[in-house]
Amino acid sequence: MDSLAALFAHVSPAARNFFAGNLCSTVTFRGTAHLHLLQRGSITLVQAGMADVRVDRPSLLFFPEERPHTIVTDPIDGADLVCATVDLGRTSGNPIGRGLPSFIDLELATHPELEAICQLLVAEGFGSAAGRQAALDRLFEYLLILLIRDVVAKGLVGTGVLAGLSHPRLAKALTAIHDEPARPWTLQDLADQAGMSRTRFAELFRQVVGGTPIDYLSCWRITTAQRLLAQGKQLKTVAHAVGYDNSAAFARRFGQITGESPRQWLAGQHARAQSPLVGEVTVHE
Repeated sequence: MDSLAALFAHVSPAARNFFAGNLCSTVTFRGTAHLHLLQRGSITLVQAGMADVRVDRPSLLFFPEERPHTIVTDPIDGADLVCATVDLGRTSGNPIGRGLPSFIDLELATHPELEAICQLLVAEGFGSAAGRQAALDRLFEYLLILLIRDVVAKGLVGTGVLAGLSHPRLAKALTAIHDEPARPWTLQDLADQAGMSRTRFAELFRQVVGGTPIDYLSCWRITTAQRLLAQGKQLKTVAHAVGYDNSAAFARRFGQITGESPRQWLAGQHARAQSPLVGEVTVHE
């Protein structure tokens, strides 16, 4: 059972490299999620309301959601960094990012499974080969999958779908929902998938995932529908593909969950597709 397959099939993490080199300035990042690979040197990470963090070994610094932060480096020696903006798919309803810690600091020496991909990132980032930007973006996206896989395997997520996928019984029910969103699942059906009583299953699901199983099913159906709509599928076809008898019922539920009609949501997606995945960077003199 691949508990992450359906999540990544519907909305995969996206990344856009925007810096690779020696940073000799104090820089503030905001406006989107970020992932920084510190290859050499030392930095001080400053976040409002939190103690400063000194990082002086090769590390990955991951901000899964928008969180303003400042990196301070030595103005003479600087620090070698490769940085990317990140989108875990929340704008299109994907639940991957929900429940992740607001900041993840991984020292590479304690995570040898990430060494090879980080070496490739550094080689591409500090090189000048043709196709460098595309290679860096794809490598960062692969790194994001590895990070999410690691978080799930180690049970580091407190709540949300990734926390549910870390639970051996809840993972079976969640994977069933992800694989067959159109199926008319009942609470009893899902409890049977988890091998639990209906009452205990409902209690545990709410505690770990953060909502009822049926509410999660509805949200996942809409997430699946968004992907199909973005592919150009007709509204009626999409409605049936995610378990609704007619387009009106589907559009009504879509609006309840997203706050927009399918047409409005699709127009917004087209507008966002024209904008690059960028954040705001302020360099302090």
